[in-house]
Amino acid sequence: MPIKKYKNVLSLLAFVAPALIIYSLFLLIPTVGGMYYSFTDWNGLNPNYSFIGLGNFIEALRDDPDFVNALLFTMKYVLFMIVLQNVFALVLAVFIETKTRTKGFFRTIFFMPNMISTIISAFMWTFVFSQVLPQIAEKTAMSFLDQLWIGDPKVSFYSIIIVSLWNGVGYMMIIYLAALQGVPQSLKEAAVIDGASPFQTFRKVTLPMITHAVTICFFLTLNGAFKVYEVVYGLTGGGPGRSTQVITMNIFEEAFSNNFRYGYASAKSVILFVIILIFTFIQIGVMKRKEVEA
Repeated sequence: MPIKKYKNVLSLLAFVAPALIIYSLFLLIPTVGGMYYSFTDWNGLNPNYSFIGLGNFIEALRDDPDFVNALLFTMKYVLFMIVLQNVFALVLAVFIETKTRTKGFFRTIFFMPNMISTIISAFMWTFVFSQVLPQIAEKTAMSFLDQLWIGDPKVSFYSIIIVSLWNGVGYMMIIYLAALQGVPQSLKEAAVIDGASPFQTFRKVTLPMITHAVTICFFLTLNGAFKVYEVVYGLTGGGPGRSTQVITMNIFEEAFSNNFRYGYASAKSVILFVIILIFTFIQIGVMKRKEVEA
């Protein structure tokens, strides 16, 4: 290798090294370690542990109803978030794009909740659900607002969805806005001249042109929804009972509350990792085909 090219390679490695070291220390090594310990009965404290093969995985999927229920609840949450978050974000982006003079104002207003910490948002909405809404229902005719928004298992799920959407829609909206600004105005004008309605123009011209943004937003929503923790912890703590416990809370509980079963919690983490990996590959594969068709 020529000396000049060798120096260039060393320079590139020097720039990459800090990020690679941090990535390895805080993500890569713990991930590999978690996969290793998922096949053991390690309790996180004792240096002595035994390999038990697939025992942890079998117990989680066959003999642990709390884990299965948390997994099903998380799946339900993911489905709602993928649909609602992207629909609301896209609708807001289209709405803001039509407001030429007040675009900056609306963009700031709708993005502002994303700047607030998720756990802070959850505590704020806990006050709203428990104090503000009952007061509004008492002083107005809107009696439907007087609900056990957090204490009723049938309603608490929708409370979690409301807070998650309020906190996360703004970020997806910005991505859709950036994509909408890249759609040539001439194509929209040509569609209008040909007699297309605003809805037809959006469906036939705009939407195919922003499919790449849809792919990105679906990917981010999918991964974020599977790993949800703060909003559920801040609102319901997984309750009442364990009716709103998500899979991340179940893993945390297993590692730090139930006799420090680190090996068992690691196995649950691996299961979550595999599920996210499978859904991500499916989602990206489907959306990429849509991009090619568009």
